[in-house]
Amino acid sequence: MTAFRLAATCALVMLVAAAPASAVPQPKPDLGALGPAQALSGHPAPLEPTEQRELCAQPVLRGAAPSEPPMAQQVLDLPAAWRFSRGAGQKVAVIDTGVNRHPRLPALQAGGDYVSDTDGTVDCDGHGTLVAGIIAARPSPDDAFVGVAPEAEILSIRQLSLAYEPKDRKNEKPPGEFRSDGYGSVLTLAAAVVRAVDLGATVINISEVACTPAGQDTADATLGAAVRYAYERGVVVVAAAGNVETSGSCQQQNESSGWGGVSTVATPAWFSPYVLSVGSVDPDGRPSALSLHGPWVGAAAIGRNIVSLDSKPGGTGLVDGVQTSEGTQPVDGTSFAAPYVAGLAALIRARYPELSAQQVIDRITRTAHAPGRGRDDAIGAGLIDPLAALTTTLPVDPVSANAESGHPIAAPAAPAPVDPRPRRVAVIGAVSLLVLLAVGSALGYPFRQRREPAE
Repeated sequence: MTAFRLAATCALVMLVAAAPASAVPQPKPDLGALGPAQALSGHPAPLEPTEQRELCAQPVLRGAAPSEPPMAQQVLDLPAAWRFSRGAGQKVAVIDTGVNRHPRLPALQAGGDYVSDTDGTVDCDGHGTLVAGIIAARPSPDDAFVGVAPEAEILSIRQLSLAYEPKDRKNEKPPGEFRSDGYGSVLTLAAAVVRAVDLGATVINISEVACTPAGQDTADATLGAAVRYAYERGVVVVAAAGNVETSGSCQQQNESSGWGGVSTVATPAWFSPYVLSVGSVDPDGRPSALSLHGPWVGAAAIGRNIVSLDSKPGGTGLVDGVQTSEGTQPVDGTSFAAPYVAGLAALIRARYPELSAQQVIDRITRTAHAPGRGRDDAIGAGLIDPLAALTTTLPVDPVSANAESGHPIAAPAAPAPVDPRPRRVAVIGAVSLLVLLAVGSALGYPFRQRREPAE
C-alpha cells in the first residue's frame, strides 16, 4: 500500500526528472469496498499501540502580527464575499494531525483520534491547526488575519502524525503507512472520512496525499469508496493536490497533460469527481513549482507564505514560519491552498444549502479565473473567486453533465420544412408589378411628349 505525506513543505523544492508517463485510467470507486472503513469509523483509535518519538513542532511568528490581510487572503476579496455568506451553520471536518484549541476557533468540535488516545483536539505536528485557522478563524482586533468562513464550525479528526510511531516498530516500513517515520494509513483516512460524514460534516478538508508511480497498485480502494460515500451524501471533499519533493514517492512531477501522461498518482486527490483537488499558486498568480500536477486538479489558491493560528498548546496568536534543519522557513504547500477552497465550499453551502456536492464544486470551478487554455493540469480551472462563486447565476447542471453520466445527449430538433409557396407568390407579384410599371412608363411617354407646349 501507499505511503502518505502531509501536503506541505517548508521551502521551495527542486523538481526532479520525471519518470516515463503511463496511461492511467480514471479511478471508479466501488462502494462495495467501504466495509473496513465503516467498521472503524464508529470507534476512532489507533490500529495498534503507538508512542510519541519526536518532539512536537514549534511554529513561530517571524515578525509582528500582520496589520494588513495576508496576500493569500487579499486576493480573495473576502469582505465582498461576506456580504452574502460567512459560513454559518456549516461544519467543516479537518482530517489532519489534530487541531489544538485556540480562542479564535470557539466552535471547535472533537471528532476522535486514530493516532493516540486523545479526542482529536491535540496537534503535535503543527499542521492541522494551521489548516483549521485558514478555514474558520474568527477575526481579532489585534491583527488582520481571518478565516475564509469565520462563522463555520470545525470538526477535528486526528488521523496522521509524523511524531508518533507504533511501539513495536523496528526500521521496516509497514504496508499502508503514510510514512515510515510517522503514523497513519489509507484505512484510517477512509474511516475518518466516513466518520466525518456520519457526524454531520458538510465539507471535509484533507491536506494529505499518498503518491504512487503510475502503473503500480495504489491500494486505495477503501479510501475511494469513502470519498464517494461522502459525495453521494452531499458532502464536499476538498483535498490537497500534493507537493513535489526531492525524495520519496512524490518526487516525480507529471509533466504531460491528461490521464495518458501521468507519472505519479496522488490519492485521495485523483478521485475526481468525488474530490475537488486543489493546486497551489504563488502570490503573483503563477503555478507554484512545488505543486503536483494532474488531470484531477480542479482549482487553485495561494499556498505560499501562509499565515494562520498558532498550534502550540495554549497558543493564542498567529504563526507564519516553521523550524527546520535549515533554520526558520515560511509555511508553504498545497496543504494550505486546500483549506481556502474548503472555506469557500462552506460559504457556498451556507448560501445555497439545497445544492449537491457536485453543484458546489461546479460553482467553485466554473467561476475560477481560468488559465489561458481554459484549464490545465497545474491549477485546474484556475484561482478561486469567492464573490463570483456566491453570486454568479449558473445553470442547474453543468454543460458536460450528460456526457459524464454516460447518458446520450439528444440531437437538436430538425427545423420545420419551409413552405415555398408564399415566397413564390411574393416573387411573382413583385416581378408582375415591375413589368406593369415598365409598360405603363413606356405607354405614357408619347402622351407626355404630346402635352408639351409648342415653342
